[in-house]
Amino acid sequence: MFFIAAIAVIALSSWLRALVAVQMNAHIFHVVQVPFPVLYFNSVFNIFIWVLLFVAGKTMIDRIQNQRQLELLENEKTMNELAFLKAQINPHALFNSLNTIYGHIDKNNQLARNTLLQFSELLRYQLYDCTSEKVNLGKEIEYIKNYVAFQQLRKDEHLIVNFETENIESSLTIAPLLLVVLIENAFKFVSNFSEKENRIIIRLNMKDSVLHSYVFNTMEKRPFVATTQSNGIGIVNLKRRLDLLYPDKFKFTVNGDTAFYEVNLSINLS
Repeated sequence: MFFIAAIAVIALSSWLRALVAVQMNAHIFHVVQVPFPVLYFNSVFNIFIWVLLFVAGKTMIDRIQNQRQLELLENEKTMNELAFLKAQINPHALFNSLNTIYGHIDKNNQLARNTLLQFSELLRYQLYDCTSEKVNLGKEIEYIKNYVAFQQLRKDEHLIVNFETENIESSLTIAPLLLVVLIENAFKFVSNFSEKENRIIIRLNMKDSVLHSYVFNTMEKRPFVATTQSNGIGIVNLKRRLDLLYPDKFKFTVNGDTAFYEVNLSINLS
């Protein structure tokens, strides 16, 4: 399309330039008329050279800019890998430690045993299943369910949690640990009233391969700023990951006031 458009522009411009040259030779310069075909082909050659120079210059500038961008991304990737390796824990040693703790918990304390098992499943998913760029959506949803159940054990009975999923296409894949950031913030910032209702609502549903996520939590009275940075660095990092992993394929909105906080995230997984 570019080459066709360029040829068309050169041909049209050359025709106009030749017409102008004919009129100027006849009425201004009063010189011997040059045949129109000769003027036309001279114009084609002249304009073609200039277009070629401009395209070559623009191509070189774009190449330099792309190379710099690639170098920045490579440096960022290297730093992320170093940070990951620095923070990585030996999984086998960690799970052996958890098994030791589990063995020392009294068998009558079933709640503590079940809590430790839930925690180990969460850890297992993060250490083993999240090593690839994309994970199965069904596994990610199962991890979120375990995470919600684990967080509910840490909260008191005044907190009401509604967790709903609908029309989930488990065969699709998604970048791991995206949605859990929203849910983690909900549990972190949920209100803790003794006389009023404290509630978290989590809804996940799909339509036409688009995953729609809605997370709501009540809040205690505090100043609210409707930005994606309102709830700390986790949301900022989430937005950055979405920009890199799903450019032009997601929609992220934040809404709230002094009494509640809610986020809507839609990701096209097709």
